[in-house]
Amino acid sequence: MTVFWSTMAQEMTKRPMKGMLTEPIALAIKDEVEDLEKVGITVIQIDEADLREGLPLRKAEHAFYLDWVVHSFRITNVGVLDTTQIHTHMCYSNFNDIIHSIINMDTDMITIEDSRSDEKLLSVFREGVKYGAGIGPGVYDIHSPRIPSMEEIADRVNKILVVLETNILWVNPRLWAQDPFEPREKPFIGLSIFSPLSLMFL
Repeated sequence: MTVFWSTMAQEMTKRPMKGMLTEPIALAIKDEVEDLEKVGITVIQIDEADLREGLPLRKAEHAFYLDWVVHSFRITNVGVLDTTQIHTHMCYSNFNDIIHSIINMDTDMITIEDSRSDEKLLSVFREGVKYGAGIGPGVYDIHSPRIPSMEEIADRVNKILVVLETNILWVNPRLWAQDPFEPREKPFIGLSIFSPLSLMFL
């Protein structure tokens, strides 16, 4: 979302508005991040660091690549205030063996597509890896034409809570929200609003 649209959306609510920037080209994105912060956007999502997707074929080159990507990502938000939350998103990424690079990104929250993996993507946390930032596993995949029931969502959240501590869990109603005025979106929006779960929305 551009600064114009983010500002307009923020003026319509007292709740935090998330500005979203995709594919970090470090210095260009850095300017956009700072522009969003200047107009009062206090939650900024910088998407897809491509940690897994861009890995070189030669394993010997992985460490150099991961260090470079993490460094580039951190450049994008090096100038923000401590009160501004930096979020990121990793879509369909098996990140268990690159978790330490994700930790080094130093974000406040990461959203991941977990609804199709049956919590396998979260197994690294069950194995004792300590991650102090927020984690938002999706409980519903946008690509599925089927709308889950509240009972199914509650069951998924309970499975997630076996792995993650409550103080770092952000329950994301879905991987990615499309147009809320589309007919297929309306049932899930209603389900989310009236769900007995304590869902966190931005």
